[in-house]
Amino acid sequence: MGTTVSLCMIVRNEAQNIRRCLESVAGAVDEIIVVDTGSTDETCQIAREAGARVYRFLWNENFSDARNFSLEQAKGDWILFLDADEELAGESREVLKKLVAEETVEGYFVKIINYIGSEGWTETCPDLVFRLFRNRREYRFRGAIHEQIANVILEKNSNASYRVAENMVIIHYGYLDVQIAEKQKKERNLKLIQKELGQDPDNRLLRYHYGVELFRAERYAEAAEELTRAANGIDPNTIYLPKLLRYIVMAHHYAGQPDRAFHAARLGLRLFPDYADLYYYLGLIDLGLKRYAEASRCFQRAVSMPQQPARYASFAGVRGFRSYFHLGRIAETFLDQDKALEYYMASLRDNPEFTPALESMVRILNPRENPKYTVECLEKAFEFCTPRANLMIGQIFFRQGAYGPALEYLEKGTADGPVPPEIELWKVICLTQQRRYLEALRIIGNFPRDSSLYPLAKFNQLFCFWIHDKKRKVRVISAELCAMGLAEDTERVLGLLLDTLDGKNQHIPETVLGKDGIVLLLDIIKRLLDMNEAGRAERLLSAVNPETLAKYRLKLAQLFYEYGFRERAETILKEHLAANRNAEAHYLLAEIYREKDSFDEAERHYRRALELSQDEPRYYIRLIQLYDDRRGKILQEAVRRYPDIDIFSKLAGEDRAT
Repeated sequence: MGTTVSLCMIVRNEAQNIRRCLESVAGAVDEIIVVDTGSTDETCQIAREAGARVYRFLWNENFSDARNFSLEQAKGDWILFLDADEELAGESREVLKKLVAEETVEGYFVKIINYIGSEGWTETCPDLVFRLFRNRREYRFRGAIHEQIANVILEKNSNASYRVAENMVIIHYGYLDVQIAEKQKKERNLKLIQKELGQDPDNRLLRYHYGVELFRAERYAEAAEELTRAANGIDPNTIYLPKLLRYIVMAHHYAGQPDRAFHAARLGLRLFPDYADLYYYLGLIDLGLKRYAEASRCFQRAVSMPQQPARYASFAGVRGFRSYFHLGRIAETFLDQDKALEYYMASLRDNPEFTPALESMVRILNPRENPKYTVECLEKAFEFCTPRANLMIGQIFFRQGAYGPALEYLEKGTADGPVPPEIELWKVICLTQQRRYLEALRIIGNFPRDSSLYPLAKFNQLFCFWIHDKKRKVRVISAELCAMGLAEDTERVLGLLLDTLDGKNQHIPETVLGKDGIVLLLDIIKRLLDMNEAGRAERLLSAVNPETLAKYRLKLAQLFYEYGFRERAETILKEHLAANRNAEAHYLLAEIYREKDSFDEAERHYRRALELSQDEPRYYIRLIQLYDDRRGKILQEAVRRYPDIDIFSKLAGEDRAT
């Protein structure tokens, strides 16, 4: 008879996960032991249907006790233990049989792939975990939480040999946001570890796990302190030391302690000079401090690192899409859009679903002003051949205000299935912005009253009629919206729309808006400017209390500038600068004067921007470019007036050569 394997599990309310887990080991293990600690769902029934022997265990807040109870029931020669939110990767079944046939090995470290994030966006983080070992009576787990057995086996058998299980992989879904929220893992784990530390305060491994749980709970300063205590005096050969050092760096970074994070990363690189994650976080630290050259070098080092050992638990993308994305951001900071596009392309080649890089590319291509060119560029570079891909690019176009291509891709993405209400609402906005009002109103009419998006749909219906000056319909819809119990700010914005219907506002009182009202108003202004309805936008703004608008003048100026209303943007910027010292306002005003070929005014405002913010590369670059343009025009005039003078011809030739 061959070597046998027992799968041992402890579970509680895992009906959503356990079937997937048990199906993954079908044919790979000889028996399944499931110890239930108090499920109230169908967990036990599903386990029995899969052929498991199910036992009850009264939960006593000690994971080791429950694990050891499962070992007592196991009859196999080897123990494999999994959690219900894990599964054995398909190709690992045959590998498992070969591993347990090894006579000189007592246990194996197995590669685990942790999925992290939310359903809409997930990422992976590999690690090594001790999950496969021989079934012997003296081998039992220790620790109330983050229970350990590898060190116990060595205590019982000093000659025990461990290996890394090559080509065997466990997939773990328990760090996905939905899983953590449902199980309240963070609070539970912190409580159990605190209790355990009270009994064993010098347990370094336990303190490491405590620091990690504090980090996951976003208590970063406390996490950094605990993790540093765990690292002090540690054996450099400790298997989890690379992860510990990275967590120290991350904790200091997110706690707003860049100097400490920088020091910890440099110390870590002395021990692990090929650790890509540490270069990546050094890059983030330098980028946050606007040390752009140093940041660029660190990200470049990260992408040049070799394949990372499993014990590093390296985050996905630090040697690829993440670092390339930040290199693109740095290039954009220095107004090098061609180089930025190259880096964003490299990021997407490494991970085609990394939407921040795709969104950055689209922003540079400017689909609102260049829709055809943007679409051509993207379709040459990528294949939008699935509904999900079409929806993704449609959403990006929508966020960039490119409503025509947004509608096209949203429709492609929903052509063969039901359309989510949110996408329907986006379609309504796209149609409205293209003045296809009847189509927009038809979709709005299909929104059920009990939909959470019904008020937004009705608001867009009101907007359609408001644009058409349909006073009666606007008043009826406004009354219906107010009857729903809207926020006071939203009602005030509705009042603005009603009061400005007839295009006159001599007798309109100046409306005071809070932050939420301003956000809604700015969105309406943006949509009006996109529709070339600047007059309507001005009437709305003139009805708002000037003090309310004062702190939003720069945002308003940026909107008017973005949509081509340069003179109005100039006026607003001057009003803003009369009361505020603001580098970005001077910069935008300089851009307007540059377009008007007003060199002296452009130079003055670029210089004022630099005086107020000397660590902003754009201001230097645009001033240099302004001088270059000015020099070129002066030289052209000189050559035109003195075509036979060698010095001018020579200078013009040098310019053409460069």
